[in-house]
Amino acid sequence: MKILSVYDAEFAPYGRVVEGYDLTGMLAALATTPCTDSVVYVAKDEVLHQAEGAEAIGEALFGGMPFQLGWCNGHNTKLNCLEFHRDSEFNLGTEDFILLIAKQEEIIDGVLDTSKVKAFKAPAGVLVECYATTLHYAPCSAAKDQGFRVMVALPAGTNTDYRPEGGANVMDKMLWARNKWLIAHPEASEAAQGAVVGLKGENIDIAADI
Repeated sequence: MKILSVYDAEFAPYGRVVEGYDLTGMLAALATTPCTDSVVYVAKDEVLHQAEGAEAIGEALFGGMPFQLGWCNGHNTKLNCLEFHRDSEFNLGTEDFILLIAKQEEIIDGVLDTSKVKAFKAPAGVLVECYATTLHYAPCSAAKDQGFRVMVALPAGTNTDYRPEGGANVMDKMLWARNKWLIAHPEASEAAQGAVVGLKGENIDIAADI
């Protein structure tokens, strides 16, 4: 799979590189979080919120709205699922990482062909915004056997427990957690847990491309 850069023009429909902030404190705090063999997600970590400059940056990114600073760390090379929120997500890594992303508009009748997915590499220390209409999931490693520590900034409460029964339409049935709509590949563990199987085609694995 071709791996592009978040600095390439092809990234513009999906997000942007955010410049102008001193990220030193946030990166130092993120570096203290654990990096495991599997992927671990923590929605909010006070260690990040207490980092120098973090609260001011979060308020600026979300325009004064309540927000949460968490992280997604570990080792990963597979797509498995895609999700989206009603708001942008901001990512910042202590190591290079790769995002596997697509666009919400590419979901047709509740299904997205994984051939639509693109890979973008974000350099360490660079803050990246993924727009609300950008489908994404866990970051991927940017080098063989290399882990990642990626800050995940979202509106407060996102990805916390909330899964209503039923749903009036296909989109409602995708609601997997608070402010988190998710579609899974048949091979993903989330599918076995009841997530909507909405990815068809190859469950992309970039292990041979890094």
